[in-house]
Amino acid sequence: MKIRKIAAVAVTAVLTVTMLTGCTTFNNFKEAFLQQKKSSDVTIQIGIYEPMSGADSDAAKAEIKGIELAHEVYPNIGGKIVELVYSDNSSDIDAAETAINNLISKKPDIILGSYGSVYSMIAGKPVNDAKIPAIAITNDNPLVTKNYPYYFRVCYVDSNQGDLLAKYVLEQKQETTAGVLIPNNDDVAMAMATTFVDRIEAETENEDAITAYETYKPGQKDFTKPLKAIQESGVKSVLLPGDSADSANIINQAADMGMDVMFLGPTDWSSKEFRSELSSSVSKEHLAFVNFFTADDTINQESEKFLEAYHEKYGKDKEPEDSVALGYDAYLIAINAVNDAGNDPSGNDIRKVLASAKEFQGASGNITFNTEGDPLRSAQISTWEGKKIVSRSEERRVGKEC
Repeated sequence: MKIRKIAAVAVTAVLTVTMLTGCTTFNNFKEAFLQQKKSSDVTIQIGIYEPMSGADSDAAKAEIKGIELAHEVYPNIGGKIVELVYSDNSSDIDAAETAINNLISKKPDIILGSYGSVYSMIAGKPVNDAKIPAIAITNDNPLVTKNYPYYFRVCYVDSNQGDLLAKYVLEQKQETTAGVLIPNNDDVAMAMATTFVDRIEAETENEDAITAYETYKPGQKDFTKPLKAIQESGVKSVLLPGDSADSANIINQAADMGMDVMFLGPTDWSSKEFRSELSSSVSKEHLAFVNFFTADDTINQESEKFLEAYHEKYGKDKEPEDSVALGYDAYLIAINAVNDAGNDPSGNDIRKVLASAKEFQGASGNITFNTEGDPLRSAQISTWEGKKIVSRSEERRVGKEC
């Protein structure tokens, strides 16, 4: 019966081609017939919701690069072909709602993205209403997944990063005091600073363990006053949870002042854009930041496979940013979840698989989702040595059990 059905479809396709007029191209035919929504037991369709144009498009390229590299390495799974379907949110909050709704109308099995937490937050309700699971890649704002059971993420939230950096100060640097230099009126920075301070005060049993707590105005150019206060406090480790541009200016000025201080920062510091903002006077001893992937410290077989594929495609002298590894992992998690959900799975079937997955082995480490859709995952502390990221710490597991 199945053979007869396939044969009938093939005959229909031949007749359709024969009846096409001379002005109708094969591409028109392919779009109209061959590219219709697939049978779920033949194809997995992955929606890519990213800013492919506009101000955020350059930053989003790393996520997309990781997704597409994973697609080249794993173009199918369980006999099912994987298709990528793109929707450009244009780096614009007004365009983002249209972009996510257009993507949802194509009925993908699962959605990846977007770079920029605000665009994912805009997508939260449409994704939830459509019951199509989505995986954010580098969003660290807790609101992306909060109250949206169909949204997951593969990176840490801001508060997790503060906790991890505090552990690094206490356990590896063996220090019992620290400092914080934070922008005014920045809720994201405050979330990271709060967990950093709470961890250090709790572990040291000292309410005065943060011996320097200085503030500045976002966009400020001269940081001499807060840096002198930090220098006089004698602390050796200082959290900088603010905007990357401000953080780079602070680090540069501290290096010019000859300060013997290590600044601690979020995953944003692992970007090549951040590295390009640092002056030549900044050494590896001035920095420590949360990182998901370091090329010289592969974690497992998938890390090695990812790195081999990356070098083959982009050259042996090229090192991937950690957001490329996260994009790669998001794709792997997505196709495995759809495949494991069985034949013709519903969005809820796929969501349940994601929610129950334990210790998924990805290029950036092992990932388990908690009930909020946030990851319990391995982590690293890294620094820049020249133009290369190198690891400072042993791999750790961080995240909040819910």
